[in-house]
Amino acid sequence: MFIRTSTICGAMMVTVLLCWSASGSSSEGSLAATIQRAGNADSDSVRLEILKGLQKQPGLDTGLKADLDRLITHIGRYINEKRLDYFGREISRKTDFDFGISEDSAFESLTWLYRGRMVIWYAMESGGVWNNAERRRKFFDTSRRFFEKYAKAFPQNRIARMYLGEPVGPSRHYDAPADAPDWAVYQRESLERIADIIEWWIDNRMQADAQYGGGWGDDCEMWRWWVPVLIGFESEKISAAQARFSDAMMSQGHMKPGYTTHMSDVEHTAEDSADVITPMMHLDPDNPLWLRRAVRMAELMEHLWTGRNERGMLQFKSTYFTAEKVDTNPQRACDTVYHPRAVQPTLLYWQRTGDAKLTGLFSDWMRTWVDAAARAERGKPAGIIPSAIHWPEGYIGGAGKDWWDPRNHGEYTLYLWPSAMSMTTDTLLLTFHITGDERYLEPIRSMAKIRLKHTRSSIKEEPAPGSEAWCAGQMGFLAGTLAKYRFLTGNKEFDELLAGGMSPYMRFRMRGDRDSLISALRDTAQALRINFPGYTSEVRYTDRVLRFPTLFGAGFAGSKGGAIHRANTALLYSSVTGDPGGAGYFPLNAVRWLTRPRDIATLVTDSGTRSFAAELFNFEPAPRQISAELYLLANGKYDLTVAVKDGDSNKTIERKTFTVTGPRTRVSFELPGRTLCSVICSGDDKE
Repeated sequence: MFIRTSTICGAMMVTVLLCWSASGSSSEGSLAATIQRAGNADSDSVRLEILKGLQKQPGLDTGLKADLDRLITHIGRYINEKRLDYFGREISRKTDFDFGISEDSAFESLTWLYRGRMVIWYAMESGGVWNNAERRRKFFDTSRRFFEKYAKAFPQNRIARMYLGEPVGPSRHYDAPADAPDWAVYQRESLERIADIIEWWIDNRMQADAQYGGGWGDDCEMWRWWVPVLIGFESEKISAAQARFSDAMMSQGHMKPGYTTHMSDVEHTAEDSADVITPMMHLDPDNPLWLRRAVRMAELMEHLWTGRNERGMLQFKSTYFTAEKVDTNPQRACDTVYHPRAVQPTLLYWQRTGDAKLTGLFSDWMRTWVDAAARAERGKPAGIIPSAIHWPEGYIGGAGKDWWDPRNHGEYTLYLWPSAMSMTTDTLLLTFHITGDERYLEPIRSMAKIRLKHTRSSIKEEPAPGSEAWCAGQMGFLAGTLAKYRFLTGNKEFDELLAGGMSPYMRFRMRGDRDSLISALRDTAQALRINFPGYTSEVRYTDRVLRFPTLFGAGFAGSKGGAIHRANTALLYSSVTGDPGGAGYFPLNAVRWLTRPRDIATLVTDSGTRSFAAELFNFEPAPRQISAELYLLANGKYDLTVAVKDGDSNKTIERKTFTVTGPRTRVSFELPGRTLCSVICSGDDKE
């Protein structure tokens, strides 16, 4: 007889449970107790094993047995499905996932945790949900109800409570000597915990084909938050995992021509190559295979993707293209500020080599953007870089009626001004760096001038979309480019503007503000110290691995354990390498420490073309041999000095000379244990 537990009275419920118990289970192993044990388990695997044990018990009601079988199947799928986001389509339609178990089943409560997870991770992934306050609230409310019901039913489960703002504490602790400086303590802990998260993904999610469960298009983005340890240090395990993934990606059928054959917009088609070749250009820059793969994008750009517009200027013909075809639909016929992504690895190769042919190609292309920025057209103010240039006419914007809304993509917000503007401003700065031609700085200077003008203004009226004031209010993207310019040239022309939006690392470098740096490093350490499952086993979209803390800033639930911060991996990358901006475009990482990212802290204090300096703290008691690869120093002879810092004085413990003859120079030295040291490279005359 098929019996649903909620359709029988209390006495009959007791009878059913007692009959099942009497059939061979102890009182502790009763159905209710077993469900409690399963629900209170933090581990999905442990929960699954408990339920599989229950499945083997005799005497279970036929209907309950069918529900249990379905539940076990779904939990097994949640654990083992190769695509972590397999539920996304159903969640997008129904804001729920059907386990095939009715609401009156004794097992229905065990579905609440999984349904809450599915709903909230889809909300974090989908721009259409996350960026729409009304839809986000619907998803938040639905998910939170699931977690609240689950936490009430299974109060010992820490995972549901974690989503409700009760942090899960660390299982691993990183102790530090009492005399270690604060910046070193927090940076070291952050690096260790980032490495822990990366290694968890390698150990637990990397599949036989090298995917991590999010699909190639999302998995490839993971390196972006790996950069503090991937580019800043040398981890054999992490570097090998990146190399394995990158090679596997480029070996896929759709990547055989060197760029994808799947038609989509540039933001998406470029990921599969840019996000796997670029990291390898950092890790293995002399490998002929990766050099060929990097240069391949220039060939496609020159011979397929671009042409001379009706103004006689070089531009991309479309937002949509592959390695074999360019989409000629006039709606999509736009060059955009996102297009540097298509040639991202090639830009890094150009930066490292100064290749003359690439100089001709990229300079020609950037002149198009200089020209477009200077023009006042279709309502665009002069001096503003547009987000798109239409092909073949070369006019500002796309086929949309507004210059700032090109309407060249179904999810139009991707290219809505300012879009990915920093990609283009960084590329303009790189072009200036390679050529020495200041015309490529003109759009950066004009936008900085406009930004500064409006920050000084006392007018508080809401500006009209597309107006100069409207643009000025959205120019936060300039900070990274201006910071790179400041470090690259030493020119102070943008210091007033930088002062209003400096990162903690910039404040440290420009003003000696250690307190802000230490505070920001502390926040990052605290962010990574808690909720490890939120960065690992709970993640269902691999392009959102570090996004969990944003839930609490977005109002999903109130924190019950103090502020829940977001990890600032950009800060870690900057402090470790000396790059004031991002690693993606025109990276100014001055150094890579060729040592493991464990038990060490490194703070770059100077990174110019004629000098380099850093503070280092080795948390191990024994001395440690360190090698460093230096990237920014100009050719010439240099002195390397290693000194122990003792208050305001330094005691030199090692000194040597070395010669720089190219873009990468390696130096080595010994770092004593548990002692704050400085490393200084200084040079005078060029060769």
